[in-house]
This record gives sequence, structure tokens and C-alpha cells, in this order.
Amino acid sequence: MKLLIVGGYGTFGGRIVQLLENEPRLELIIAGRSLARAEAYCKERGTTKARLVPAMVDRDGDLGAQLSILRPDIVVDASGPFQAYGEGRYRLVEACIAARAHYLDLADGSDFVAGVSAFDAAARAAGIMVLSGVSSFPVLTAAVVRRLSAGMARVESIRGGIAPSPFAGVGENVIRAIASYAGRPVRMVRDGGPAEGYPLTEQMRYTIAPPGRVPVRNTLFSLVDVPDLRALQALWPQARTIWMGAGPVPEVLHRALIGLAWLVRAGLVRSLSPLAPLMHWATNRLSWGEHRGGMFVAVEGVDKTGKPVKQSWHLLAEGDDGPLIPSMAVEAIIRKALAGRMPEPGARAAVRDVELGDYEALFAGKTIHTGFRNDTDSGKALYPELLGDAWKSLPAEIRAMHQRTAMADGRASVERGSGLLSRLAARMAGFPPSAADVPVKVRFVADRQGETWIRTFAAHSFSSRQFAGRGRSERLLCERFGPLTFAMALVVDGSRLRLVLRRWSFLGLPLPMWLCPRSNAYETVEDGRFRFHVEISHPAAGLIVRYRGWLEPVRAPTAAEIPEAVTAG
Repeated sequence: MKLLIVGGYGTFGGRIVQLLENEPRLELIIAGRSLARAEAYCKERGTTKARLVPAMVDRDGDLGAQLSILRPDIVVDASGPFQAYGEGRYRLVEACIAARAHYLDLADGSDFVAGVSAFDAAARAAGIMVLSGVSSFPVLTAAVVRRLSAGMARVESIRGGIAPSPFAGVGENVIRAIASYAGRPVRMVRDGGPAEGYPLTEQMRYTIAPPGRVPVRNTLFSLVDVPDLRALQALWPQARTIWMGAGPVPEVLHRALIGLAWLVRAGLVRSLSPLAPLMHWATNRLSWGEHRGGMFVAVEGVDKTGKPVKQSWHLLAEGDDGPLIPSMAVEAIIRKALAGRMPEPGARAAVRDVELGDYEALFAGKTIHTGFRNDTDSGKALYPELLGDAWKSLPAEIRAMHQRTAMADGRASVERGSGLLSRLAARMAGFPPSAADVPVKVRFVADRQGETWIRTFAAHSFSSRQFAGRGRSERLLCERFGPLTFAMALVVDGSRLRLVLRRWSFLGLPLPMWLCPRSNAYETVEDGRFRFHVEISHPAAGLIVRYRGWLEPVRAPTAAEIPEAVTAG
């Protein structure tokens, strides 16, 4: 199969090549306006199973003649920005129909994708597929909404967003597209009717948190002009609101972009397009933070009985795998075509041609993790609520300790640091004194707001309050010791439940993480017993405390002892 990638040496085209170059049944024609750049790119890729062929394709030239020479089976337009294609924006589509070559594009503009349907009859007559918007927005979002809405009688709200890693490497054409529509009105559906939205001037905060993983930090998302705003409305016409956003970081640069977009919305500036080169430089040079990103889709609706239902899907991508996701829809379609499952002829937005299962097969083997959450207010216990569908993967002994146990007994050892600072810190937190082997009792008192843990080591008792985080600590387990509150991610690591520190505060005032104590805390099961390990230290003080041991439930609590929230869970 011959695959012509227009913009093949660019950001998205290059990632398509990266995903498909291990397929020996493919000839990848790497094309653009510069033959020299295409040749250099092919040389840089080294030895590949697919055959890489450089070529020059100028979309403003004689496309019919160029296609007749290259004779591709499928053409992928990975160039853009599609918002700037102008009056002849569909010249490549028309040329592919005339040449009977299948066509895919990664268009991110709602107008461009919506307009492709005008070529449906011609594409069907030619027996080819013309699929537009073959990217995360709207292909992946549509696939996720189908999965989330299964069982719903009606979908009322769809929201989603992408939070790229600050080190993802954003292409210049992406920045040019954003600059072209920032602050300008776009059509969307809101509160049950047609409305105008103003990209980058409308915001929401959200925490992407695949169950059992360390969440992406609470992110500010801004409305963006993507095909979903109209393509999803065609699939779910009863949806009263459809909103899609992007959450670039660092947030300070994002907020600067928001301010500039407001200048456009207020009519003080005509467009941000002249600033696109500066925006591109800043995005790719002024980068700091964690090298991880993610995506979320949240759906609200009602079930067959009329009860409200809220479901969400979360994706976390670590390191360099995240930037590949927008190109995976193309990979999925090409691999299905190689397997003899070519999409049906016709011209359309590609919202029905890739399913979530296709993506999940491609995610396997990469540092990409996904999961679902039931966000309906169901009154679950604290730990099951925070862990979502990762809860059921924990050993039964850990699940029992966090859902059905009111009292537990066991044995533990305690080590305390000997330095002055470590002794002061341990005394302030109320930690027990050192002991090689002492009896330990833990009483769990749960209510609707959280849980109080009362720990007794021999004759020494101390307590803490655990509750679900809110705001910047959303999806985290918060534990309060006096004036200090620590926000931790619940991470399922094999048969262990690890507690990973993410934030901390003093009397509600956030504190910098470089000042935070270090923690190594986890729960596990050995010899059929629930075991715990808690180690707290600080670079300036050394070891503060380390206590570890085992616990067994004393007895199952009676119905009168179980708070309503735990019973419901």
C-alpha cells in the first residue's frame, strides 16, 4: 500500500511516520514543498521496515499531475493550518476524488471538517473514503462518548479537554491555527440551543485522573475551536452543551494567551496571527513542569429510569508517547485497511470509523494509561470513590480494611529519627516513640465528609483526618495532622496501594513541594494479612518516623456502627 503523507516531515506527519514505519507492507511517501527536507527526513529515520520515499508536493500546484506521478492508494493531509486554506481549501480533496485515491486529514477546524460532507456523493461515486478530522478531536472523543453513554437514555452534556505535556513539541501550524481563531466567535451548542463561543476566553478547571495512577496536576482548560463542537452534536442531537478545551502549561503562558484572546474578543486587536511566530517560540522554549499530559471526556445524561448519570474517561500519557496520540487515528485506519477493513466510501467527519477498542490496542505497550470513573453521587466510601474502577484490582484484604472495618488489631515496629529537627517534627505530629514490637490498634470512624483514623501504638495514640480533596487537590486523598494537610495520590502498584505525595498546606495555605517532607507509604498483603509501611523523612532533618506492621479486623461492624455513606458504597 502506498501512503502519501503531505507534510510528512512536519510535526504530525512525522509522528504518523513514526507510528507506521515498522509496517513492511507500506510505502510511505514523505512529501512537502521542499524535496531537500523530505530527503533529509527520510535519511534521519535510518533503516525502517516500511519503505520511505521522499517527494515534493505543492498543494497550490497542479495536484492532479502530482498525484498521477506518485499514484498513492491513500493520501494523508498532515500539513495545515486548515483554518488558513482559504477559498481553495478542498483542492486536495477534489484531486483525490478525481484520482480515486482515498483521503484522510488531521483537520482541527470545525468549519473545514463540517464542509467535507459536501463531497459525499462524489466520493461514493468514486468508491473512495474522504475522512476529515482524523485526530483526537473528534475521533477519539466520539469513540469515548459512545462508550460512556452506553446504557444512557439521553446524553445531556459532553465536555472534554487535552492537556499536553509542556515538552510535547507543538508544531508551528498548530500555533498558527490557535492564533487565527483566538477570541473570535465559533458556533457551538450551549444550554440547549445554538450559541457563540469565544475560544481562549472561556475556562474551566479539571483534574485528569486515570484510576489507580498519579493524576495530572489540576489544569486550567480554555475553549478551543475543534470539530467536536458540531460533529458531536450531529451524533448526539439531544446534548444541551458540548464544550472542548485545551490546557497548555506552564499556566502562566496560558494565562498570557487568554489575555491576548480577550483583546481580540473586545475588538482591540483584529487577530493574534501576527504573533504566531512569537507564540510558537514561547511554547517550545519556555517549558517546565512534569513531562506528562492527558485527556478527559465527561458525559452527563439520564438512565432509562430518568436518574442522572455522570461518567468520565481519563487518559494519562507519560514522557514522549503523549504527542503520538493525535496521529493514532490515522494509524488505526491504515492498519484496519491493511487487514482488509477499509472504511465505507463517502466524505464525512471520521467520528464513526474508529472505536475506543482500536485505540486501546495501540496504547498497549506505550506509557499511556486510561480508565473510567462513575462520577454520579453514589455515596461510596472514601477509598473506593477515589480509586474508581482501579478499586476492584486491589487484594481483598486491602479492600476490606477500607470499606468494612471499624476496628483492627495487630503488631508494629516504630523507628524515630534522633536529630533535633526530626524529634520536633515527630512530636508536633504526635507520632509514637520507638519500639521494636508493640501492639497496635486502629479505629476507623467514617462519615459523609471523610474518615478519622485513631491509631494506638501500645499506650500512645494519635489521630488524623482523611477526606477527598477539592479544587487543586481534586481526585487526591487529603490527610490532616493538626495544621498540616497532605494531599496524596492513591496509586495501584501491582498488589500494593501506594500513597504518593502531590501537595501540602499549612492552615489551608499551599506550601512549595521542595520544602515538603518525603514519604514512602504503602499497603500490601503478605501471608494473607494486611500490612502497612509508613516512612517519613526530610532532607534537612533526616528520618522523622518509620512504622510498619500488620493489622487484622477485630470484627465486622454492626449496621448501627456503619455510617450511611459506607453502607451505600
